[in-house]
Amino acid sequence: MKFTHDTWLVFSRAMRLSVRNPVWVIIGIMQPILYLTLFGPLLEPVANTPGFPPGDAWQVFTPGLLVLLGLFGAAFVGFGLIAEWRAGVVDRMRVTPAARGALLMGRVLRDIVVILVQGALLVLTAILMGLEASLGSILIGLGIVALLGGSFSAVSYGLALKLKSEDAFAPLLNGVLLPVMLLSGILLPMTLAPGWLETVSQFNPITYVVDGVRAIFRGDLASSEAGIGFAITAVLIALGVLYGTRMFRRESA
Repeated sequence: MKFTHDTWLVFSRAMRLSVRNPVWVIIGIMQPILYLTLFGPLLEPVANTPGFPPGDAWQVFTPGLLVLLGLFGAAFVGFGLIAEWRAGVVDRMRVTPAARGALLMGRVLRDIVVILVQGALLVLTAILMGLEASLGSILIGLGIVALLGGSFSAVSYGLALKLKSEDAFAPLLNGVLLPVMLLSGILLPMTLAPGWLETVSQFNPITYVVDGVRAIFRGDLASSEAGIGFAITAVLIALGVLYGTRMFRRESA
């Protein structure tokens, strides 16, 4: 009960900060929408290419952009925690009796809510451009993306507490996220890639999350792709929360 109460307090504070300064929420949704409007139409002719995944261009591209939103929308939240640490906010929270895991989970839940709002706006834009998907598929897909974002959010906070420097944090994120994005088939399906590149992509767990969300958006909820995508997302959120909580406890020790 105490953990839930403490989590709610941290979540409420984080949400108030986001509402008072929504510019980062807006910036976070602009990049995927620009990809959707400027790059998406180029995929429509490609949908007839041999090797293109099942579904039309929008059923393939929109889920990829949702995963992109979950990755980049959550991975950079650690910058805010570094600023709070430098301002002494983390130290003040550390001396309170709040549960250390709640200090993480309250922030992660705020990030999940933000990703859900951004994802809903992205899907609405995609529907206006031609996306066809059932409401149930959209909701399940958004849920998986939100959990994925939660995992990267937790890791981002943990790394922020460990590094405590934007100069170290930024290159680390870019060095990891860029190959993860390119090897997951977010923008172009890996089935269109050369054989060696498709083989390399199979070692990227995000590839299976992308394939799973795409299967869900085209209505294949019971497919193995959807199941594997959900299972990997569940593992990632568990590992992310475990790592983030450990770093918060270590910082508060």
